[in-house]
Amino acid sequence: MKLHELSPAEGSAKAAWRKGRGPGSGNGKTAGKGHKGQNARSGGGVRPGFEGGQFPIYRQHPKRGFNNHFATNYAIVNVEDLNRFVDGTVVDMDVLLAAKIVRKPMDGLKVLGNGELTKKLTVKAAVFSATAKEKIEAAGGKVEEV
Repeated sequence: MKLHELSPAEGSAKAAWRKGRGPGSGNGKTAGKGHKGQNARSGGGVRPGFEGGQFPIYRQHPKRGFNNHFATNYAIVNVEDLNRFVDGTVVDMDVLLAAKIVRKPMDGLKVLGNGELTKKLTVKAAVFSATAKEKIEAAGGKVEEV
């Protein structure tokens, strides 16, 4: 293969589209802008969301909600989800991510007390609910707040 034989993969490269370069180009004279009017002018057209002067939909509806950027969002795990581990396992965020019980690490791990726990585990998390603590300790496990 030589340098002059190289060509881009099929469909990966688009040919240059030179607007307003004569009738032979198929895109000369008005350069695809039609005749006169707001859209034919330089800098013409309307801003995104403009509805021709009609009261726009984003102003017809009230603002709703609030997103607190300072809130801590925990990855949540229930006590019953921990039953798949073997007795004596140290369960932390890395183990849960590997087991695909938790999909994203987020700001930490929160363990809730839904379901029953039958295994003796050491659980490391940022936050535990009161019932989760009780159930883990009742099963003979340990709770460690990280």
